Amino acid sequence: MSFKRLDPEDFLISADSVTAGAWEDETPTLTTFFTSSTQEAGASGEYYLDLFKDNTATTAGLPTQFSVAFGDSVGSGSILFDPGIDGKSPSSTVFGQFQNIVLGDENNSFIFGDVTPDTQSLYVISVDRAKYKGNIFPGTLDLRLSSDGSSILQLTDNSNDVSTVTFNEAGRVYQVVSGSNGSAITGGGQTAQGSYGLFLPDIGCIVLNAAALDLTYGAGGGCSLGTVRDSDTNNNNVRRLYESLKSAANFTLNSQENLTSDFIFIRARNSEYNYSENPSFISGSEGEVTYTEFINSPQTFITSVGMYNDNNELLAVAKLSKPLKKDFTKETLIRVKLDF
Repeated sequence: MSFKRLDPEDFLISADSVTAGAWEDETPTLTTFFTSSTQEAGASGEYYLDLFKDNTATTAGLPTQFSVAFGDSVGSGSILFDPGIDGKSPSSTVFGQFQNIVLGDENNSFIFGDVTPDTQSLYVISVDRAKYKGNIFPGTLDLRLSSDGSSILQLTDNSNDVSTVTFNEAGRVYQVVSGSNGSAITGGGQTAQGSYGLFLPDIGCIVLNAAALDLTYGAGGGCSLGTVRDSDTNNNNVRRLYESLKSAANFTLNSQENLTSDFIFIRARNSEYNYSENPSFISGSEGEVTYTEFINSPQTFITSVGMYNDNNELLAVAKLSKPLKKDFTKETLIRVKLDF
């Protein structure tokens, strides 16, 4: 075994972006949506619904694609935890949760575009973490909603329209607008109630502005979602969003992952690594070369490269696809790639 210290110029760092569909089997578009009646009837059904791409009634153990939830700042649209305490219900819990995740402060209000709706109600779409790599790829969002099966509201993020990216507690934040491929339609793609929501690619989340979705169809309108905000009543608003998704039958997302590669160049010059330290290479108490023809014309075969730190600890091993013949007439350059 021979050791050689690497020089700074032997190292190179490179970064590549890898994209893939965000849904099952890395497909980019979902056209079918199903829920689980068991989950909806359970305790968690008061807070959110898991959505699947296949019918859970015929296939058990299906993976969740994403979840939908409804939140309201004063707890409207769901049954109170305690009839004697106003404003505390599953919808207020959901609202407070995403208020902390997105805004970082339970006293802040959601601002959609440049509008702060008086009624702080929101729908949340959370992509299952196993369905995307590093983050959701901005510009690939195509979310379609319909309340009647014919009129379609097509939503995307505005990542291609902004020159400066905005950040909050959840990372990058873009506005959800009417348009396609990361660009709003002519006129800005927003409503009198502000944008249609916030797109948070770093946490795989879309926060939708209920006030904008409740507007009627048309230019600058919504999808007539019809959010009900009765107090201390289970209005099942989550199912309204689910039915709207199911009716439009199109939800497209791609995921993105940045892979950092560390390239290490291992050089074996003509005078190096020509003699083996394998015990079979020498014999006798004085360390004589076993085969005399190797004295002046030795040959070795490089099969692997071990990388050590200054404490002589083995950190990584690179295996060659085939042995490389080495003698005084040859120089070898081996490129080792480490992905992380």
